[in-house]
Amino acid sequence: MMNQRRIGPHSVSALGLGCMNLSHAYGAPPPPEQAERVLLEALDQGVTLFDTAALYGFGANETLVGRVLGPHRSRFKLASKGGMAGVDFPEGVKRVIDGRPEALRRNLEDSLRRLGTEHIDLYYLHRWDKKVPIEDSVGAMARFVAEGKVGALGLSEASASTLRRAHAVHPIAAVQSEYSLWTRNPEIAVLEACREIGAAFVAFSPLARAYLTGRLRDVSAFDAKDIRRAMPRFAPDTYAANLLLLPAYEALAAEVGCTPAQLALAWLLAKAPHVIPIPGTTKLDHLLEDLGAAEVRLDAGQIQRLDALINRANVVGPRYNPASQAEIDTEDF
Repeated sequence: MMNQRRIGPHSVSALGLGCMNLSHAYGAPPPPEQAERVLLEALDQGVTLFDTAALYGFGANETLVGRVLGPHRSRFKLASKGGMAGVDFPEGVKRVIDGRPEALRRNLEDSLRRLGTEHIDLYYLHRWDKKVPIEDSVGAMARFVAEGKVGALGLSEASASTLRRAHAVHPIAAVQSEYSLWTRNPEIAVLEACREIGAAFVAFSPLARAYLTGRLRDVSAFDAKDIRRAMPRFAPDTYAANLLLLPAYEALAAEVGCTPAQLALAWLLAKAPHVIPIPGTTKLDHLLEDLGAAEVRLDAGQIQRLDALINRANVVGPRYNPASQAEIDTEDF
């Protein structure tokens, strides 16, 4: 059994599974039977936290997770997100951030239907809609808890100050943001704020969208719909500069006796007991590799060396382009 960590009232596996890329984000999703195998193998390997959202595939990911994992609902904790979802327009479905209580209610009911469940264990506000006070959005979500439709509340891409405002309305059990060796902004304030209020910190993209696996070398071959095409760090010249950081990192992985992906996840697990990484993958061998990180132990010297090898001072390029950066509520770089 994998080591356990806490999210609010729940005990979950120290590594969860981010389900997004089974339906969305990095080009064409895998065939349905392959996605099913990844979900079921993760469950059989002891993963007990599965993370999805209304946005992913404009509902397709929730439908997939509900269909495949629904028969095993008692074996895992389910996390999903509202406040950012697909909305129908004459020209097609578009992503919309909407934190109004009525929108959050609609998102929740749609998610419950797609997931085939009456209860979501952890429900996040996917993005803070800055046109709506955070207190109003979280107040609406608190009613979902009172109704028994949601077990605990979370925020995604929230700053420490917003977290504290939200927590004053209703206990916040988790904050989910990008965190890895090459995205360190949670270390500014959010990690400590989570510790202070007893919230988990759920780290998405813990492998830096494949950079830290060491397998992504040619970014010119991205699919036309791959979201990394719009991310400055993956621009060809910028990425070439970031690749120069990998040889020393890969040498340290070899010294530890693990793969580069496992080293990245082990570093996160060692950072603090309230950090829960949720790597995502479409491949069974990568899933098993990722989960093997739970057995990797790093000493203080190795952690210090990793901190120095890849960090905010030497990674080239911002995380998001200006339009995407404007949508989030984190101290970033």
